Amino acid sequence: MWARIVKWYRTWEQEQLAVMRNPGLAKQAPAGYRRYVACKLAALSANERDELYRFSTTTRGSQLWLALLKLCVILSAVGLLVKLAFLPDMHWWRAVVVANVIGVALAASLLGVWFNYRKIAHAKGRALVKMVGLGVIGGVYGGIVATLVKGEPLQAVLETLPRTIAIVTIAATVLVAAPLILVATLRNRHYQALATQLQRDAEQARLARELSETQLRLLRAQIEPHFLFNTLGAVQQLAEDKAPRAAELTAHLIDFLRASMSDMRSEQVSLATEFGLVESYLAVMQIRMGKRLRVRIDLPPALAATPIPSMLVLTLAENAIKHGIEPSLRGGEITVTAHADADHIRIAVHDSGVGMSDTPGSGTGLENVRHRLRLAYGDDAILALSEAEPGLLAEILIPRKEAQ
Repeated sequence: MWARIVKWYRTWEQEQLAVMRNPGLAKQAPAGYRRYVACKLAALSANERDELYRFSTTTRGSQLWLALLKLCVILSAVGLLVKLAFLPDMHWWRAVVVANVIGVALAASLLGVWFNYRKIAHAKGRALVKMVGLGVIGGVYGGIVATLVKGEPLQAVLETLPRTIAIVTIAATVLVAAPLILVATLRNRHYQALATQLQRDAEQARLARELSETQLRLLRAQIEPHFLFNTLGAVQQLAEDKAPRAAELTAHLIDFLRASMSDMRSEQVSLATEFGLVESYLAVMQIRMGKRLRVRIDLPPALAATPIPSMLVLTLAENAIKHGIEPSLRGGEITVTAHADADHIRIAVHDSGVGMSDTPGSGTGLENVRHRLRLAYGDDAILALSEAEPGLLAEILIPRKEAQ
């Protein structure tokens, strides 16, 4: 018998917890009191259900019975103290029973108000009438039973009934209904303030996201003409010098631009796509610079699909050509690599040109890279420039968990 009761209680408990997580399950509960309770739980606000779920999971099973036992011990002690101080003629067991009945009822009422504050706060008058009405009914019933147990006639009960009703009404209003409604009102104000704050935070996050997207579009708009003007300048220079490879360079440039235009306008591309764009760009530069430029590109296959904001590596490669290789009389080599450790992905562009001393560190291209890294990753990504002896090493460090 006891095992069946325990099984029934645990099944009902799991059912209520499931409804708190997914209110749509309320209609699937068995008909009767279980569906009624499930629908009441589903009618609570999301915040109320979350708080009730946390409370229920914390006090479920033996924890609940242990809490009830502690409460009964405390209430029993209070009942005995009240008997000794104010009611010396009352039997001790009656004082204990009364204290436990009143205390458990108040605790249950407080829990009901605590987790159903929104409904009570929106209908204070109705809640007041219900609480006082239940208190009066209970008080009158208890007074009648106590009078009859003492053996007093029914006439005495009727004579004291108005006085009993008045006392119970005042006590229920002042000691029970008013404090509980006050608790519900304060809880509801806190909930409304929290909901308003969450809504404000969501709006601020939306505006920040829109601002970031706008800034990204502006930065890409700066990158595209920057790259195009520099590349077309190379074509113009070859044409003015009547270099025999000018036509070949123009053909490569047209193919490169046709393939890269869509990538320029994408917020993110894979590392494989970005490295392919860099390779095409450096191939164009090799035609222009001849033996003065040597290129090495290494991308591990495991990192090929890693997403990254578009044009970042290309900007570093262009910066290496403009400020590292071109000023050097002997030219040099550009190496573009990527590798990963447990927490980060490191993308490096190394040129063996003139180095940091003759290389401006705050040009438009590098500032765009820093801005876009900050917009995409916050403070978790950096652009670092350092002397490489020979030349300059530019490294982008991004968090691996964000990049996957």
